[in-house]
Amino acid sequence: MANQPTKNTPMFYPWHHFVLVPAALILAGYGIRRYLDVAGNDDETSRLWFTVMALAIVSLGALVMMRQHYALQLQDRLIRLEVRQRYFEITGQSLRPLEAQLQLSQILALRFAGDDELPGLVQAAIREKLSSKDIQARIQHFQFDHLRV
Repeated sequence: MANQPTKNTPMFYPWHHFVLVPAALILAGYGIRRYLDVAGNDDETSRLWFTVMALAIVSLGALVMMRQHYALQLQDRLIRLEVRQRYFEITGQSLRPLEAQLQLSQILALRFAGDDELPGLVQAAIREKLSSKDIQARIQHFQFDHLRV
């Protein structure tokens, strides 16, 4: 117990935070500066720097969009916890023993089920190996998730 950390330290993905994003920022800044020096010229040098600048800006945009990927992973974890909690509240039993038999896509589809149909759909999804679309087709009373990004 004494060796446990007492502070929540930030998590960094080294390749993303310390290599790719800084490199893309530097390359974009340098490419923009060099292109502005030769802008208006119709020669190979201006085309080269325009291409470098454009690729750097697109790469930087792609790296920034990776943040969306992190947010979606977090939402998937929260949905899994939500389905576990709802299942426990409805049945009084833990979903954990059954989770190993369910795919993430099935759990994500089960979150739309009403409380009265969730236990039966969990059993059917395991027994019949239902796809997420099949699970959603069987739901009678949808609980829509308007907050999903």
